[in-house]
Amino acid sequence: MKIYVAGHRGMVGSAITRALLAREGVEVITRTSAELDLTDQAAVAAFMAEERPDQVVLAAAKVGGIHANNTYPAQLIYEILMMDCNVIHQAYAAGVTRLLQLGSSCIYPRLASQPMSEDALLTGQLEPTNEPYAIAKIAGIKLCESYNRQYGVDYRSVMPTNLYGPGDNFHPDNSHVMPALIRRFHEAHERGDAAVSIWGTGAPRREFLHVDDMAAASLFVLDLPKAAYEANTSPMQSHINVGTGTDISILELAQLVAKTVGFEGRIETDPTKPDGTPRKLMNVERLKAMGWSASIGLADGVADAYQWFLAHQDDMRT
Repeated sequence: MKIYVAGHRGMVGSAITRALLAREGVEVITRTSAELDLTDQAAVAAFMAEERPDQVVLAAAKVGGIHANNTYPAQLIYEILMMDCNVIHQAYAAGVTRLLQLGSSCIYPRLASQPMSEDALLTGQLEPTNEPYAIAKIAGIKLCESYNRQYGVDYRSVMPTNLYGPGDNFHPDNSHVMPALIRRFHEAHERGDAAVSIWGTGAPRREFLHVDDMAAASLFVLDLPKAAYEANTSPMQSHINVGTGTDISILELAQLVAKTVGFEGRIETDPTKPDGTPRKLMNVERLKAMGWSASIGLADGVADAYQWFLAHQDDMRT
């Protein structure tokens, strides 16, 4: 079995790659972005035609938090759309019958009923701060569904909640909330700061899933027999939510991170900065019905992410 993992150096892609390499009889195919530009249609076509993978995991994407979405919206939507279009179409052209595309919980409307179920897709306005990214990810879902309907292939989509863990992006400007908080509180602790300020009011609630749980869920969905997958989805709504089913406020998360890194100062909020979506909690009943649930608790997961950060912080001196 040859499985191509697009985005194998990213946080999720690397976790999926690790899990696949532990399996017998699986040949994992990878390419770095320097070796294969996924926004280059001709290059992707040549790669797929040469390698002829049996399955594809599409975990490649340009990602970032509120700052990145506000600063680089054109890059985000262009690169994600091009990657998804090229990988999905050229996988089909090369005869790949099963593909797994990874999306994001930001595909759902800003004010979607909580917890957000799969049928909330396209029922309301998106969160303005990440609309370009969300639209690109929605297009990826619809690409998979359209290729399934027209060509009879088996292309699936999983929509993770906020992910964190080994391999995360801890850049001070372009990271998501969890790694941003870990780095900020760690550096404040090292300096002996009296206080740390967090963006927004601290009131928005978020759900967090450890990346190793995401890898396990992804391969669980990829491995499902077609009949079992289709029994819980529909041709016009084929994506599956992946999460824990529980959430925490940003202020509570900051308090957990502070405790984990040993910071004992004050935690201040900055209401002049945007909060983003008020709440993002996934309804994961569809995935539970299929037989999978998350196993890594948040406190243990944050501790694991912090230990990874400590082991790699010399590479993050920017």
